[in-house]
Amino acid sequence: MRKRIKFFLSKLFLFLIYRLVRGYLWTLRLNVLNEDPWLRHLSEGGKVILCSWHQQFFPAIRYFRKYRSYRPALMVSKSRDGDLIAGIASRSGWVPVRGSGSKGGKEALEQLVEHLQTHGLVGHVVDGPRGPSGKVKPGLITLAHRTGAAIVPFSVWAHRAWHLDSWDRFLVPKPFSRVTLRFADMIRLEPATSREWFECQRLLVEKTMQRWLEP
Repeated sequence: MRKRIKFFLSKLFLFLIYRLVRGYLWTLRLNVLNEDPWLRHLSEGGKVILCSWHQQFFPAIRYFRKYRSYRPALMVSKSRDGDLIAGIASRSGWVPVRGSGSKGGKEALEQLVEHLQTHGLVGHVVDGPRGPSGKVKPGLITLAHRTGAAIVPFSVWAHRAWHLDSWDRFLVPKPFSRVTLRFADMIRLEPATSREWFECQRLLVEKTMQRWLEP
């Protein structure tokens, strides 16, 4: 068992998985919408948090390699599944920051704050690695408050797709399907002076993104 686990975490296995994922995603016919506004904001010295539901991040992996020159960071859980995701992310030019709400979340958040201050771009899965589905966790709002970064949600739609039997009904587009990657308008939050205001901001982002969540 230990040898098997060691192999699955080896550089060779992660390289093979990365090439397999990229090859699979190359078959998709991708259409990207509303990317220019936040890229312009970033190029002018602004800070951006790209965020999505856990359900929908997979189809964006290949395209997001485009942003590798910014050395963007991504919070990834410390689980074994997270080891695999971290390996794929690092080979795509993203910097994995290990932690989640259940383990190492505070330390990971601090690293994301520092990374945003120096590089300007991070990615964030708003409902974390375990959910609940459709619930934006408060870490996103805290990160935006502490850095002044604009929140840019993105969604993925596929005209033919599988949904896995998981807590979030994970989306996997079928090969050669048409896929739309849509960036929402930037959301800029003023610092919250009360818990009630903080919660109102969290709900604003949550309701904005819930309309893209597939049942």
